[in-house]
This record gives sequence, structure tokens and C-alpha cells, in this order.
Amino acid sequence: MKKYVGYVKKYWYSFLLGPFFMVLEACGEFILPYINANIIDKGAAEGNVPYILENGLYMVLLAAFMMLTGILGANFAIRGSTRLAAGVRRDVFKKIQTYSFSNIDDFTTGSLITRITNDVTQIQNFAATLLRGMFRSPIMLIGALVMSFSLKRELAWVIFAIIPFMALGIFLIIKTASPRYVKMQEALDGLNNNIGETVTNQRVIKSFVREEYEIERFEGRNSELVEKSTSALKVMLFMMPVSAIAINVTTLLVVWISGRQIMVGDMTIGTLTAFITYLTQILTALNFLANIILQGTRAAASDRRISEVLNAKVDLNDDNSSEKERRVTKGDIEFRGVSFRYFKNNTEKVLDNINLKIEGGELVGIIGSTGSGKTTLVSMIPRLYDVDEGEVLIDGVSVKDYSLFNLREGIACVLQKNTLFAGTVAENLRWGNEHATDGELERVCKIAQAHSFVSSFEDGYDTEIGREGSRLSGGQKQRLCIARALLKSPAIIILDDSTSAVDTATDASIRRAFREELGGVTKLIIAQRIQSVMDADKIVVLDEGRVVGVGTHKELMKKCLEYREIYLSQKDEEVEA
Repeated sequence: MKKYVGYVKKYWYSFLLGPFFMVLEACGEFILPYINANIIDKGAAEGNVPYILENGLYMVLLAAFMMLTGILGANFAIRGSTRLAAGVRRDVFKKIQTYSFSNIDDFTTGSLITRITNDVTQIQNFAATLLRGMFRSPIMLIGALVMSFSLKRELAWVIFAIIPFMALGIFLIIKTASPRYVKMQEALDGLNNNIGETVTNQRVIKSFVREEYEIERFEGRNSELVEKSTSALKVMLFMMPVSAIAINVTTLLVVWISGRQIMVGDMTIGTLTAFITYLTQILTALNFLANIILQGTRAAASDRRISEVLNAKVDLNDDNSSEKERRVTKGDIEFRGVSFRYFKNNTEKVLDNINLKIEGGELVGIIGSTGSGKTTLVSMIPRLYDVDEGEVLIDGVSVKDYSLFNLREGIACVLQKNTLFAGTVAENLRWGNEHATDGELERVCKIAQAHSFVSSFEDGYDTEIGREGSRLSGGQKQRLCIARALLKSPAIIILDDSTSAVDTATDASIRRAFREELGGVTKLIIAQRIQSVMDADKIVVLDEGRVVGVGTHKELMKKCLEYREIYLSQKDEEVEA
């Protein structure tokens, strides 16, 4: 719980004033029955109307004071707990932003969403309950006990006989519920994963007519959550009966014992009324303390899950970087004996002893069969993954010696999946440079062959493109992603099969614009079509994680069998078409 101390210190007034006002309200709770007893015994019994009115006024004033302090206490409790939750949520989100791909894979997206929303909410609810009851309930409990003993000592001992049984019942309930809450949160993870996957892949689901299958799969996850939630919450159903039994049994005992005393004149009706009220307050305070413990149990499960996120070791950082101020300038790239595995216990390498030099400003094509390691190779450059063996150098310096910010600021990547966000065309483009002018937006869009179709929209660059660019075609999204990358003014730009959805004429126009406009930028183009890289300064051929050929198109046609086979297979496809 040490992680929350900083938030408590920051909003100390809420965490101080909340309990303070709740304690004041509690003090009124055990004064009211005493005044009421006097009204019955001294006012009503003796017919003393002025006494009744005077003490009645005191009760009204005290009730108004309790209402005011209760409202203030609840207000500060809510303020403190919501700000605590906001701070925790912010820190969890910031931590997730530092995660590598493998860290995210360890948790899954749905689990991270659950932890940053539902689990943080559990902490918030517990904090609010704690601020309202951590002092109020003990004060009420102690005060009511003291007042009970002051009224009738022999009756007060009845309460002590019942409390151990009530405490034992509550303990067993909490002990049973705690592990079930953990399973409930895990089931919620699974449901969120399912929802995220289904919503994201709606196009695929509809194209394969798999809606019914997905509904059934969701129903399974949903039923699992219902089962786990019911398992946890039905245990809590026993809390109220246990409390009710304790209150009713104690009340019956008190009434039975006090009945005789009233008959013989050893006890007044006002005293009995006050005593029963104090009895109810004592058991209510115990019930509220049990509820705090219960919520604490659920919050503890959520706290463990939040701590897992905050304490996760990020396997890719720049803590040991020796040249954090250095920036990427020329764009020279070198792979020295680079090997890599996605699963470290796997003997099969995705990249195997890669040695490759790329000069700054070159246009380099990377080609190979599916699964040959093309995407993995370029992922090593901006350190989306770290090599297992060897090293990658940019401008003669290991990528591990750059700060991650400066390294990635100098490299623009257009990945296979074209990711756009809800908003306008201009807003999406300015991810590359938030201060870019309208003229700069048009310039990069012209290079990416996107300006013509953007201009055809009624609102031009202010056109809303929908969630994930849903209102655009695949080729339009690709070209906007390229334009966004160019807006960074990078030293190195990587296009990972980023023109697959455009026609060959547009593809050729993009390559031509690259040569004319980006002469000093190192350009790496992963392509499935040889035609897209035939005019490159250098073509790298990969096969099963190894470099099997490097050279121009003419050179590779002469000396690289794998390249020649790809070329001829694509030629045959063109002839058949």
C-alpha cells in the first residue's frame, strides 16, 4: 500500500477532513438516544411540555449538525478517493506506455484495460468507504458501548456475549469471499479480451459470416463471468442475515431481561428505548467495519493486480544508454551478427547471424517469402525488440546507446497494419508533427500521393475519418500513414509492405517522389512485389531468417537463386492474369 502514500500526502486535506467530519457526525449518533430517553422519562412521563419542547429543539439542532457534518465528510471522502483513483490510473497508464511488445503480450490487452478501469475503481470504492468509516464506526462503537454501560451495566454484558459469534460469522464470510473475488476479476479480463478482439475485427467477422459463432463465444465468456460473480457475491448474501440475527437475538434478550426490571421499577421505558438504540448502533458499527474489511479484501485483490502492472520489469529501456543526448542524423545502418528469437527458450531463430550495411540516403528494398524475417529485421532498428546476439548500429553507434525517445524520433515507421485514429485527416497527420502547418501537410500528402483524394473530400483536411479510419479505403489509409511518417522529417523511414493496397501506378509515383524529395533520407521498403523494389539502390533478400543476397536487381538475377525464383513466379502470375 506504500504506493498510495504519495496521493494521500498530495490531497491530505481530503483525507484529514473526511474522517474528521464523520467523527463529528458519529458523536451526535450516541448523544441523540440519551436526549430521547430523557424526553420519555422526564418529559412524557411527567407531562412536562416545556422540557419536551426544549430537548426536542436540541435534537433538531443536533440532527441538523449531524446532517451538515455527514454531507461534508462524504464530500471530502469522495474528493479524496476519486483523486486517489485518478492518480493511480494515470501512473498505471504511464507505466503501460513504457511497456515493450512482450510486456503487453504477457498481460493481454483486455487484462490491462480491466486493471486500469475496474481494479482502480475497486481501490477508489474502498478508499471512499474507509474515509467515511475508519474512525466513524469505531467512535460509534466505543461511544455506544460506553453509553450502554452507563445506562445499565448488567444489560450491556449481553452485547459482549453476542459480538464474538457475529465476528466469527463475518470472518468466515470474508475468508470465503476473498479468493472468489480474484477469480471474478480474472473472468472480467477474459470478457474484456473477447470484446476488444471482436469489436476490432468486425470486418473479418462479417466477411466470414461468423457473427453467430462470436455471439456464442461471448455468451461463454459472459456466462463464466456471471458464474464467478455469483459465486463471490452470493457469499456476501449471508452478511445481512448474520447481522440481522445478531441484532434480533440481542434485542430479544435485552427486552426479556429488561421487561422484568421495568415491571418491578428497576428500569424506565426511556432507558430501554435508548439501550435498544445503542445496541442497534453497536451492531451497525460492527457491520460497517465488516463491510470495510470486505471491501478491503476485494481491493487487496485489485491492488495485487495493479502492483503487477506497476512492478513489471520492462525488458526494453534506455537506463544503461551511454549517449542519451545523441540524435539520429545521417541514417547509416549496420547489422553485426544479429540473431533473434521471439521465444527465448526456442532454439529456432527468427533472424540468424545477420550482417548488413546500409548507407545513409540509400533506397533499400527488402524482399523474401512469408515468414522470412523481414518485419522482424526492421523492428530491430527503432528497438521495438532487442537483439539476442550481435548489435544494430545507427550512425556508428549501437541503438542501445541512444535514448529511446531520440532513437525513435529520428526513425519513422509505417507498419503493416495501418493505424489511424478517430478525428480529422489533419489531426491524424499531425501525429507526425503537432506543430506542422497546413502547407507542410499538403507537401507530405503530395509525396505520399494522398493530396488528390483528401482534396476531393467536401471538408478537405478537416474531414472526419471515423474510428480507425473506417471511412477510408485500405489504399487511402496506407497513403495517409506514409504522409504522417514523412511529417516527422526522419533520418530513416521504414515502409513495411505499406503500398500493398495501392495500384502499381500509384506505387511507382510514391517511389519516384521518394527519390526526388527524400534524397538524404535512408529509405527501407519491405515489399511482396519485386516491381516495388526493382529500382532500389540495394535489394536485400531474406530466406528463413538469413540474408541470402544483397545487390541491385540485375546483380541478384545473376547470382541469387531465391530472388530469381520470386521474380519468375511473379512474372508467371502476371502472364496468367
